[in-house]
Amino acid sequence: MLDQSVPRAVIILVGLAAGVIVLFGIREVSSIAGPVVLALVLVIAVSPVRGWLARRHAPTWLQVAVPFAIVVLILLAMVGIVTISATQLAYLLPTYTDQFQQLVADAQRWASEHGVGTDVLNRALQAFDPGRVLELVQVLLGSLIGVLSALFLIVVLLLAMSLDAPVTSKVLTAGEGNRPHMVTALATFAHKTRRYLIVSTVFGLINAILDMIALSLLDVPLPLLWGVLALIANYIPNIGFVISLLPPAMLALLDGGVRTMLLVIGAYIVINVVTQSFILPKFLGDAVGLSTTMTFISLIVWTFVLGPLGAILAIPLSLLTRALLIDSDPSAKWVQGLVSGKRPVSGKK
Repeated sequence: MLDQSVPRAVIILVGLAAGVIVLFGIREVSSIAGPVVLALVLVIAVSPVRGWLARRHAPTWLQVAVPFAIVVLILLAMVGIVTISATQLAYLLPTYTDQFQQLVADAQRWASEHGVGTDVLNRALQAFDPGRVLELVQVLLGSLIGVLSALFLIVVLLLAMSLDAPVTSKVLTAGEGNRPHMVTALATFAHKTRRYLIVSTVFGLINAILDMIALSLLDVPLPLLWGVLALIANYIPNIGFVISLLPPAMLALLDGGVRTMLLVIGAYIVINVVTQSFILPKFLGDAVGLSTTMTFISLIVWTFVLGPLGAILAIPLSLLTRALLIDSDPSAKWVQGLVSGKRPVSGKK
């Protein structure tokens, strides 16, 4: 009766308005919401370890301590690597002033020999100024360090969620009789998120190792930093590859010239095409359940709401939103086709 009395356009507009209010509300508390989501995603990622220990009848404290210790050690290692490498980069950048001036002079000489106008060259240099790109990298690394600097809050949340994980699992299982669709949707969200994280991490590590080897062979400074950046950027959909490529390519240009930069770009493209385009889809398959358009929109929205951490968590956050708003509602099954880019199964013959 309500559907007949209220126009559908009004329902849609009210829903959109409510969504905007919620997103802006989350943005206002992003310093808390970001670590909470990160802790939740990390607990989901290591839940197979807890399950493996539970199947072997390990004590409850061990089921909590082992996954917790794994996550904390990984976080501490990344904080250390990024902090030390970012400090080295800050000291290294000023030493390339002369090289950049020489590149500008060479470009101007080449332009004059080939009849290219100075205005065109100046606009090109402003657009592709390596100094600006590297400054952007420093800002991004600073933002990442700022996120990781909230380590105490993340660790406390991890500990709390790890302690609650066994009880939460039992509560969800007990709720299947009352809210079967919600329980199934949350279980699907956890499964898809875990599969996405595990596969992306494995291939991110492969990418990072291959990138570091290529950069080391080409004598590009700070290969460990760029390897970590490649691993982190692997979680950023659509534009992660570009983010991981630009800084080492610009540094290669300053340190070794155009030839070294082209070799770095070529190596990154080959590695990315082989791992991300040919191999990764075979392992990841349809685990994400989001269309290309929805993935890109998710990246924009969650980056706007949570900043750099939102870009990294865009896929898990979108999967959680889908579970709460779409998968848990039987009447919204048709929306799954719009979100996933696939025709939903009707169940009718």
